[in-house]
Amino acid sequence: MRNSLLIAKRELGSFFSSTIFYAITVVFLLLYSFIFFQILNFFSFQSVQAAQVRGMNLGLNLNDMVIQPAFHNMAVILLLMIPIVTMRSFAEEKKGKTFTLLLSSPIHLREIVFGKFLACLSVLTAMILLSSYSIAFLFMVGRPEIGPALSGYLGILLMSGCYVAIGLFASSLTDNQIVAAALSFGFMLFMWVIGWGAQAAGPDVGPILEYLSLIDHLERFLKGIVDSSDVFYYLSFMFFALFLTHRVLDSNRWR
Repeated sequence: MRNSLLIAKRELGSFFSSTIFYAITVVFLLLYSFIFFQILNFFSFQSVQAAQVRGMNLGLNLNDMVIQPAFHNMAVILLLMIPIVTMRSFAEEKKGKTFTLLLSSPIHLREIVFGKFLACLSVLTAMILLSSYSIAFLFMVGRPEIGPALSGYLGILLMSGCYVAIGLFASSLTDNQIVAAALSFGFMLFMWVIGWGAQAAGPDVGPILEYLSLIDHLERFLKGIVDSSDVFYYLSFMFFALFLTHRVLDSNRWR
């Protein structure tokens, strides 16, 4: 664990000393902020319309109409941003011929993989926490439920962990960062949309496709439900993707 933290510290240093982190964070916050305030503006319009009609009770709720859609859109933005964060993890090491030196160090390969995973996930966590100003603003001007907001952030972080694990796996397959980003985006998008074919797949295969979909497990978090099966799925997904990354890199050791 100590060696993994050292690897993570080195990776974080390279992130924060380059413009990549700041550029990605700015783009992420700008996109998220624009979408969030559009959602909030629509909610405000609906509230005014409801107030103007006597006896009209639309049951307007900040959690359902603002926070949930905001989290959904955040997940989409992260789908686009995370490949840029993870693409350099192993591809850059291979391109710069430093990966061989890293393998020859007295650090286990699993510690290297986990250290890079921690670094990328820490970067994403920082970005997501910076976006929490939006939820704080809602608590200043309204009365949303805090439970679904907190569980929503937990779901987003767990899904981000799965994205990062996929990105590391893609980066381990090539020494080209652009190819790594394209592969990771393709893998992530596939695991997002795999549940769409559940209805057409029939009663036997359909539930399996729904269970494999990353976005379907997020839904309950956004509603304030923290189900152990969803947490187990996300953690298992991360472990499996990191295991595949380890196996790919280990096979490179003997080439």
